[in-house]
Amino acid sequence: MSATNHSQLIKKDSEDYLTTALLQLLKTNQLTDLSVTQVVKRAGVSRMAFYRNYKTLDDILIRYLTPIFNESFDDVSKGLTQEDKLRAMAHLFDELSDPLDLAMKQGFETIVQQIFNENIIRMYQKQNIWSGLVPDNQKYYTNFMAAGVYGIWREWLLSGKKEPLVNIQRLITNIQASLIASTIKYK
Repeated sequence: MSATNHSQLIKKDSEDYLTTALLQLLKTNQLTDLSVTQVVKRAGVSRMAFYRNYKTLDDILIRYLTPIFNESFDDVSKGLTQEDKLRAMAHLFDELSDPLDLAMKQGFETIVQQIFNENIIRMYQKQNIWSGLVPDNQKYYTNFMAAGVYGIWREWLLSGKKEPLVNIQRLITNIQASLIASTIKYK
């Protein structure tokens, strides 16, 4: 094994140990109450290993959560029929409810919301549902929908997931359709 491959494996191991340690500590601690020292001690790595990979504890969460959200949103984007998209979105909400629940309890919800919103925006850009609008307006409508979808998902989780997800997705679909219709009417 070359020195480069060996150092890459060590880097990957350090990242994994740090991520695992942070997630374990977040089960009982607020993110703001944790320090780099606590995380590296729990991970069994040096501070140097932390700073080679990350600048802040937030960076660990961002690097960990981004691919999870990206993959889930890619699955939603792949749906061809409306029913496939409904099922994929229901699966996404359910699958990502644990990270959101932990984020709300332990003080890193803004990280989850940022990643969620970036994915919603990316999904809407792929679908190009706002065609015909000037680019600035597309940006505003897409950001509006991102915030709205996140708010609905958050409320569904806070209310104990009582509402069937298919109803939630239909609500989002109806809001989107109404917004598109009003956009076309007033452009």
